[in-house]
Amino acid sequence: MPRTPEENDRIRQASKEKIRAAAMELFIKQGYYTTSISDIAKQAGISKGLLYNYYKGKEELLSEMVEARIREVVEVMEEAFTLNTPREQLEHIINGAIDNILQKPEVHRFYLHLQTQPESDEELIKYSHLILEENARQFEFQCKIFESMGEKDPRKRSLYFSSVLQGIMLMISTYQQGFPVEEIKNQIISEFCN
Repeated sequence: MPRTPEENDRIRQASKEKIRAAAMELFIKQGYYTTSISDIAKQAGISKGLLYNYYKGKEELLSEMVEARIREVVEVMEEAFTLNTPREQLEHIINGAIDNILQKPEVHRFYLHLQTQPESDEELIKYSHLILEENARQFEFQCKIFESMGEKDPRKRSLYFSSVLQGIMLMISTYQQGFPVEEIKNQIISEFCN
């Protein structure tokens, strides 16, 4: 009995996720440039030819990975937007960001590294720009939240909030052992949401 189009799509998506997971693991361990398509196929447990059925090359794979990361961030912000009060929105952003880092600290480090690529790296800098553009949109959304909270200078408050949250995310992703996550999470919620 032939598979339904839905089954084919589910299999295709599962295969692509497996490839993206293998690529992420290798990009983190070896770096983007030293990882080959053959390495990714081997890590994913598939043939190189099958990998090429899904992706034209390593850059297309990275592009899809960056787009998926941006979608994750946008999803948290969109969910926050549906909440009733600015304080609930900020708390949702804090919890979403910190919980994501706790689950995948190495992924955060990879995207942070990608964001800091030199301008001369023409292949990777466009992905850095995509992430930075999304960060700018998030910042503007946060400014609106602080404005609705009656902050005297919502842009400065948003900048401070972003700096604190990004610092916490960096600390969690690099010094996870012994980091008092819940205490720090409660502290930032207390400072910005009460």
